[in-house]
Amino acid sequence: MGELIKNEGAGIIGLFHGEGGSPVVPQPFERDIFLFDTHIAGTSHIEGIEELEPYLNIGDKLDFFREPDNPYDKKAIVIKNADGVKVGYVPRADNVIFSRLMDAGKLLFGRITAKEIQGSWLKINIKVFLHE
Repeated sequence: MGELIKNEGAGIIGLFHGEGGSPVVPQPFERDIFLFDTHIAGTSHIEGIEELEPYLNIGDKLDFFREPDNPYDKKAIVIKNADGVKVGYVPRADNVIFSRLMDAGKLLFGRITAKEIQGSWLKINIKVFLHE
């Protein structure tokens, strides 16, 4: 990439120049914006969750997918691990705005912040992020 053209004492007055001298428009940077703390709902209904638990680690990224045909919740957002294995759902009480964002084309994901077994329930706390 070329350099910026400077005018003595006047600051930056030129453009970035690319190959062959053509102007290059700088692209916006990507970032992950923290939105909300919650937990994963429905883990007790996931077959094999006990075998999956050791592979779910603090800091792991979890992918979110809309499930508008879900018969129990039209705003449902299913949560899967990096291998595409279903872990549970964003809780119904938390999914209204998140589902609207996803339906508008925004990419949301989660990160595991804590986990503990409470009886037959694997409680997994997550942070929800918007990737921009």
